[in-house]
Amino acid sequence: MEFMKVVQNRVSCRAYDPNREISKELLVKIAEAGKAAPSAANLQPWKFLFVSSPELLEKVRECYSRRWIDNAPHILIVKGSRSRAWVRRDGYNSLETDLTIAMDHMILAAENLGIASCWIAAFDNEKLRAVLGIKSDEEIFAITPLGYSADGSERKREKKRYDLDQAAEFI
Repeated sequence: MEFMKVVQNRVSCRAYDPNREISKELLVKIAEAGKAAPSAANLQPWKFLFVSSPELLEKVRECYSRRWIDNAPHILIVKGSRSRAWVRRDGYNSLETDLTIAMDHMILAAENLGIASCWIAAFDNEKLRAVLGIKSDEEIFAITPLGYSADGSERKREKKRYDLDQAAEFI
């Protein structure tokens, strides 16, 4: 798909087809897109968890309060280590920036492959940490279900965005 079309077409999906799994080959392509993301000082302080087993999916789904996630056949979890991220002289740690870029690369790659996603930050962090056995020096940044759209309903809504003059200045 042409890049600008991918960017403009990508929307958050909240209705997944539970009967269509994503092949391992496509999940690997999504992971490769995340791995290709730039990071400060090229430290790559991330790890991408692709949850597909029914037992673990059930536990991970319990860490999010909305039930629309239940039909997604896979959940991607992006985590990272603050101690592995670059730190600017004033103390700014690049972990969130690095993980944001990697997550964005992966959801755009998913869109390009015809796979739907929905960036989620409103999960129960402590519960998810316990479910996944996350180490104390790691942080869970975001999750997204991955799957094929159940009915394409998210494509029927108009994607609302500010006019360019509200979003950008060319100075």
